[in-house]
Amino acid sequence: MKFFFACLVLLLLVGCASVPRPTSIDITPGPPPYDSWGRVLQKFVDDQGRVNFAALANDRADLDRMVAYVYDIGPNNQATLFPTKQHVLAYHINAYNALAMHKVIASGIPETLAGVRKIGFFALGKVQVGGEAISLYDYENKVIRPLRDARIHFALNCMSVGCPRLPRDVFLPEKLEIQLDRETRLFFAEARNVSLDAAKKTVMLSEILKFFTEDFLVSAPTLIDYVNRYRDSKIPDDYKVEFRDYDWTINRQPIK
Repeated sequence: MKFFFACLVLLLLVGCASVPRPTSIDITPGPPPYDSWGRVLQKFVDDQGRVNFAALANDRADLDRMVAYVYDIGPNNQATLFPTKQHVLAYHINAYNALAMHKVIASGIPETLAGVRKIGFFALGKVQVGGEAISLYDYENKVIRPLRDARIHFALNCMSVGCPRLPRDVFLPEKLEIQLDRETRLFFAEARNVSLDAAKKTVMLSEILKFFTEDFLVSAPTLIDYVNRYRDSKIPDDYKVEFRDYDWTINRQPIK
């Protein structure tokens, strides 16, 4: 038994080493390379938000350029490049999604992030944002969530099936309000995220609403009230809320 746990800890630590910056890419201060990131989304993400990780791993110049930029430059060390909250928030959403995609490939494209892999992927293995080492967990919870816009939870993507749909367009500061509203409405329109049982008077919500309840209740008295702001078909106020288990399977395109 001790040998088993020793092997488990060793495996976890090996998989949790800091993810290195893409090499041979020189980055100079300037606007984010959203053109490169946009090509990644257009070429390797389908309309269902699934990623062709196998093809991307063999054609990753654009992803590497976006990731190298994030590693080197951010609002923390080049504030003048991000003059408004919209610039900052758009940067962080795109950066988080690109880093998660990069880390899936660096992790060998696992089948799932469930179990101990979740700890290694989100909490222990570090990336960099603006030259500062940080885990994806801390990036989301200590950098992005404090910007206080609950709609980010329908834009951030950890590349799992349970995540919101990964859009094929870049989040841009000048379009951010429209894009965040769009993604929130799309999320709550999907049956996998909101499903009603009239006979039992219950509504089954994505576990994202459970993970980050406090964020949604900042601007709404209940989760149902928050969800109803973005749905044409309203959930009755007297329905009981239940949560669907999160699916940590990597959201890859089927292998043909």
